[in-house]
Amino acid sequence: MKRKQSGLTFIGFVIVLAVAGLFIYVGMKLVPMYTEFYSLKKALASLANEDGVANKSAGQVEELLFKRLYMSYALNIKHDDVKVERRETSWIVIVDYENRRPLIANLDVVGKFHAEKILTRKAGD
Repeated sequence: MKRKQSGLTFIGFVIVLAVAGLFIYVGMKLVPMYTEFYSLKKALASLANEDGVANKSAGQVEELLFKRLYMSYALNIKHDDVKVERRETSWIVIVDYENRRPLIANLDVVGKFHAEKILTRKAGD
């Protein structure tokens, strides 16, 4: 009985490396998009916990949000992507934005993100 070695050939190894490299490359493009989105969610939660935020004007609320986004390095969210609307005694902040990153040649990765938060804290709450 003849014993035969079995295992991964060089070509098989190169194919496995290419597939793993592709997944790592795509991950490197996607992870920053999602970390920016989670920075936005964190900034909105922080804004909702601020005292007196419901008493501020829409411009002040937007300015406070963008200060938090700047500190988190979330720089792809523009002023046109943010809407601050009055709802009875509170504000609702709605952020709809698109993040587009080049992938390979003429292919892009596009992420569409939506977040909203109701700001109800008044001074002393």
